[in-house]
Amino acid sequence: MKVTINDLYDLGHTSASEYLSKFTYPWEALKGISDFIIELGKILPRDEYDNPFENVWIHKTANVYPTAYIGSPCIIGAETEVRHCAFIRGSALVGKNCVIGNSVELKNVIIFDNVQTPHYNYVGDSILGYKSHMGAGSITSNVKSDKTNVVIKGEETIITGIKKIGAMVGDFVEVGCNSVLNPGTVVGRHSNIYPTSCVRGVIPENSIYKKDDTIITKK
Repeated sequence: MKVTINDLYDLGHTSASEYLSKFTYPWEALKGISDFIIELGKILPRDEYDNPFENVWIHKTANVYPTAYIGSPCIIGAETEVRHCAFIRGSALVGKNCVIGNSVELKNVIIFDNVQTPHYNYVGDSILGYKSHMGAGSITSNVKSDKTNVVIKGEETIITGIKKIGAMVGDFVEVGCNSVLNPGTVVGRHSNIYPTSCVRGVIPENSIYKKDDTIITKK
């Protein structure tokens, strides 16, 4: 069951590489994202980043539309586009060359470089790997309906002891439109999620998840 940070992510594509390397599983990093962003922000090059609000750093080449809300703490990377009415609630590390689209909400996330969340997405308490893509309307659900701690369910069960975990999405993953990634979902690298899917558990790398819970291996 490939669910470790090294299984899911190439750490060469995020400024959180040193931070993430301290952990085995990606959800273990969620609790400290806010503090990490604040410490990283303090050492960012002042000639490359604007600091419009306390604990908010935006690269000078990023394009943040005037109606977007950027909460603290937050770092927006180079060449990233944050479109109209995006709602970044805080504790968000957004990498280079990303798209944060209209009406997208981010909260307590690490977004690797070249990630796209372009239309009406909610991403909370989650990590999105390099060149992953959230189709229009797809979301991460980060709290179970019974409010108990999240359990990672695959070939084995991992007790996290954490109440809020969204999705751990590996590099090059494609999530289809209007899909829901339930709390504790892990999607391996290079996998595809069919549109309108309701996903839970661990999806192996190089897989295709169909909305009837069928998982097939890519050829």
